[in-house]
Amino acid sequence: MAKRKENSTNSFNEKQIMECELAYAVCKIGGRWKLLIMCKLENGKLRFSELRNQIDGITERMLTLQLRELEKEGLVKRTVYAEVPPRVEYELTAISKELIPIWRMLEHWGAKHKAINKIHIEETVG
Repeated sequence: MAKRKENSTNSFNEKQIMECELAYAVCKIGGRWKLLIMCKLENGKLRFSELRNQIDGITERMLTLQLRELEKEGLVKRTVYAEVPPRVEYELTAISKELIPIWRMLEHWGAKHKAINKIHIEETVG
């Protein structure tokens, strides 16, 4: 992948957004799969195949890319065991475990919002 120019509009916008700690945090865990992957690791270590089997719809390539990003950001720890065949396990780091109560609150908010939206749609249609 080509490196983005330092003076590009995208680079400038990213720097502006990253000045806000909330936006910074959301960028680190945002996207379709990252938070879901982290939630699956909440109860302990999982191997790649176990993660893939627990997340419907994710491709091996996407899981690999997302795990690499999470590892690069220090949110997931990857451990390789010198065995034949090699065994690789993933687990949450201490800093990512601090997110568990936060994503529980977001989960509660999501359920509440989903229920409100359902009522709103039913009133609009009915």
